[in-house]
Amino acid sequence: MPGAEQLAIAWRWLGWELAAIGRTVRSALRESGPERDTMVQSLKAAAAAILAWALTGWWLQAPLALMAPWTALVLVNATVYRSLHSGVQQFAVIVAGALWASAAMAMTGGSTLGAMLIAIPVTVLVGTYRRFGSQGIYGATTALFVISYGAYSLTEVGHRLMETLIGAVIGVTVNALVLPPVHLRNVRDQLQRLSRDSADLLDAMAEGLRGEWSESDAAGWHDRARRLDQVLHGLAEARRWTHESSRFNPGWRLRRSVPPPPSEADAVWERTVGHLTAITRVLGGTAGEKARLTAPGTEFLTRYADLAAQSARLCEADRDLMQQPRSTKEERSRQDWAWKEAWAVYDALAADFRKQTGPAAEVSGGLLVETKLLLSGLTPQEMYEGDTTSTA
Repeated sequence: MPGAEQLAIAWRWLGWELAAIGRTVRSALRESGPERDTMVQSLKAAAAAILAWALTGWWLQAPLALMAPWTALVLVNATVYRSLHSGVQQFAVIVAGALWASAAMAMTGGSTLGAMLIAIPVTVLVGTYRRFGSQGIYGATTALFVISYGAYSLTEVGHRLMETLIGAVIGVTVNALVLPPVHLRNVRDQLQRLSRDSADLLDAMAEGLRGEWSESDAAGWHDRARRLDQVLHGLAEARRWTHESSRFNPGWRLRRSVPPPPSEADAVWERTVGHLTAITRVLGGTAGEKARLTAPGTEFLTRYADLAAQSARLCEADRDLMQQPRSTKEERSRQDWAWKEAWAVYDALAADFRKQTGPAAEVSGGLLVETKLLLSGLTPQEMYEGDTTSTA
């Protein structure tokens, strides 16, 4: 029955989601990483909100105390610098929203609906000003709070601003002094993921090319290569967070150990992903009944599978180097060995390629050119060892 089948699919999807959540929770509890960083920041945001409420609502008995925990909650950001920057933006937006909402209440004689008609469209429009960034929407929500509460005298508006300022100070202070976020590890994590996923893709290609592979297999390889672009985007974001982590952060000197690999590694993997995408695109063009390209012979593809597998070992060697802040002589030797073995397989295949003729030779040549560029980019070098004098 269609209904029963859809229900089974939904239950499987729910099972996958719960399993993924379980893995994330276990990872956050057992080891350091992005999952634990997220957990710590979430708990800090909750603590800042509770502290702000205790100060304004319980101790000071502020009339609209929720402004303080609300502000503190959103200002426990991914970096101390971003908390400060967002705090200034948010305070400016909230001041504007509170003042304009109070003026709208005064103009309408305290009419809630009339004040909303005047205040909300203006605050929403002003909130789109690019200098306010993502904090712009808080002008409109502040106006809603002020209008709904129904108090608009200068004294009461002053209370709103004081509550907001207290929340902002608490949020920024908690973020800066309680385990301040330092994103040194994220860059290395993203580079490790690039090398790991590239190795997995090359191994999958090698296994497929040695046997019977189809158009869907080639499409899957190409899709996996394209998805590596998302990891490159994550790497760029990690670089930005790492740079921001060093600004106004008292925990930077206390918690930093070895800086992340220099930015030259990003360009290496950006080119590597480009070559993998080109290789999978060529293989996809030779597959299927309506293939646009002439496929090389079985013998060439089998030997090219060996080249792909050896290239995967080189990617794995790079991954192992990035797992440790300082590489050992043994790890360096393993990388050198993998690089030499990959070039030996390539040279032997390139020598036999000179004997090929016809349309299939064009495809074989294209695969060899892209693979040569890939291997050249992964030449062993000191790119993954952090410089203790650099904060790149």
